[in-house]
This record gives sequence, C-alpha cells and structure tokens, in this order.
Amino acid sequence: MTAQLSIEGLSLVFRTRHGTVKALENVSLSVERGEIVGVVGESGSGKSVMAYTVMGLHDPAARIESGHIAFGGTDMLQASPAERDAIRGRELAMIFQSPRTALNPIRKVGLQIEDVLRRHAAIRSADLQRHAVQALARVRIPDAERRYHAYPFELSGGMCQRVMIAMALACSPSMLIADEPTTGLDVTTQAVIMDLIREMSRSHRMSTLLITHDLSLAGEYCDRIAVMHAGHVVEIAPTEALLRSPAHPYTKQLLAATPNPRSTVSALTSIPGQLPDLRGELPVCRFSRRCERVQTICGEAPLPWTNVAANHFVRCRVPL
Repeated sequence: MTAQLSIEGLSLVFRTRHGTVKALENVSLSVERGEIVGVVGESGSGKSVMAYTVMGLHDPAARIESGHIAFGGTDMLQASPAERDAIRGRELAMIFQSPRTALNPIRKVGLQIEDVLRRHAAIRSADLQRHAVQALARVRIPDAERRYHAYPFELSGGMCQRVMIAMALACSPSMLIADEPTTGLDVTTQAVIMDLIREMSRSHRMSTLLITHDLSLAGEYCDRIAVMHAGHVVEIAPTEALLRSPAHPYTKQLLAATPNPRSTVSALTSIPGQLPDLRGELPVCRFSRRCERVQTICGEAPLPWTNVAANHFVRCRVPL
C-alpha cells in the first residue's frame, strides 16, 4: 500500500502570554490508501492540533519547529495557500468537532454544501441543489429537500453534525479527517454515519483519520490505532493487537477505563494524575509522573520506538 498521508517528526508549539506550550513533539504517523486509522487519547493530548496542522488550519500563535507532512505527494508545510486551498475540500476533507461554530450561521445549510461543490466539483450550476440534497439524504437527514433551506440555528446539534459530515463527503475526497464525527448523535445514527465512512473507505479507497475519545468506536471501525498522550504518539498497532495486548502503560490504563459489554461499572478504573503542564521543562516521557512502571531509565533521552510485534510499535523504555 501507498501512504496517502505521512507525518514525520512533527513538533509544534504555541506562543502565549503565559509561556510556550509544547503541544506536539516528534509526532510520526501514516495513513495508507483505503485505511482507517484511529487516534485516541485524553482531551489535551494533541489529537485535534495534529489534525488542524495537517489541514494547514493551525492557530496563528502556533509555530512548527520541525517535521514534515506529505499528503498525496504534496508537502503540506511548504505548499502555498492557493495549493492548500485547491486540496482542501476536494481531496482532503475534515469533519470538525464543533459544527455550530464551523457552519456559517446566516447561510442556509444547503447553500453551504453547494459552495463546496461549486468550488471543487465539476457540476453544472443547475444541478448543484440536487447534489446538495442528495448529500444531505446520504447522511440520513429526514426530509432533506426541506432541510436544504434551513439555517444552522434551526437545527439540533446532532443535525448540524450530520450537515458537516455531508459537506465533508460531498466531493468524495481521497482522505477524510474526522474529529469526533459522532458527537451529539444518537447510537443508531452514529452507526449509520460510521458505516457510511467505512463503506466509502472500502469502495473509494478513501483514507480516514478518525479522532475519538471512544476506544470502543475505534476498535470497531479502525484498521490501526495510534494512542496520544500530552503531545506524544506513544503506541501504534493494528487494532486487534492493541486491544488484546497493549504495550504502553497508558494504553493499558485507557482500556481499563473504557466500558465494554463484558465489564461491570465497578471494574472500571480511572487513570491517576492528570496531563502535565506543557509549558516549561517536561520529562522525556510525559507519562512518567503518572506511570506505575516508571524507572530511572525512563528519564534518558531520546525516547525510543520499540517494535514489540508485527507492525506494533511503542514509545516506552519499559513496555508491558
């Protein structure tokens, strides 16, 4: 397989009035054609920051200190704004985590989908509305022809999320970044949306980067899973291998804190401590202050990648 997206050694900081926030450090990740890769971790671990950086939508206060991002042969960090604009929406699309802030509040949702089609698809003006209604119907929006004329404030949060998904998939992109795509959706609609994403991944060889807090969701739909903690990718493995035999202490604790049909509420455990303050000096392993397996060697730089099984890599001095 050929990598549709390749991130290598990406480090990014935010300059703030309260200090420099080291949001990403030496992050490496790839997504192959037609593959669904899940990115899981606590809030604040850097999942969305990485996604926005791939899209070239990171905050003006952000500074990329090192690294390389290649999408379909294009160097996204060196590409001009015009080159990135030509790729975004057509070849590389994103479902944003907060649909109400991503949608234009004073423009009908159908016209917002038409804007994407007009910019990136070879469709006659007379056919734009029909294609926009079809995009809404495909994500199971009831009475799509009427909803086409609705404004975002007239729709529920879950309905706005479906509009965002319809907009992202409207041009059949070669890669989709889905940042918590099922937020605000009921369980049935969540399954419909994820089944649609998986279907497009298989039938159109669409690559997908799925960012989620839900390990169960990632386990059901992803081919591989990458675990992030405090700006580090700490483990990458095929889904079955990661769920069966986690190698990083953080991954093990995430799994222990995730409900599943075979566990009871009393069996769930929380992860002790909290994410470290990403300003100032940080330990080599950013999980070391929360880790029950920490040893003196954990403070030795650089933090290495260890291949513990076929395509299973962990960034830890004392893996499980």
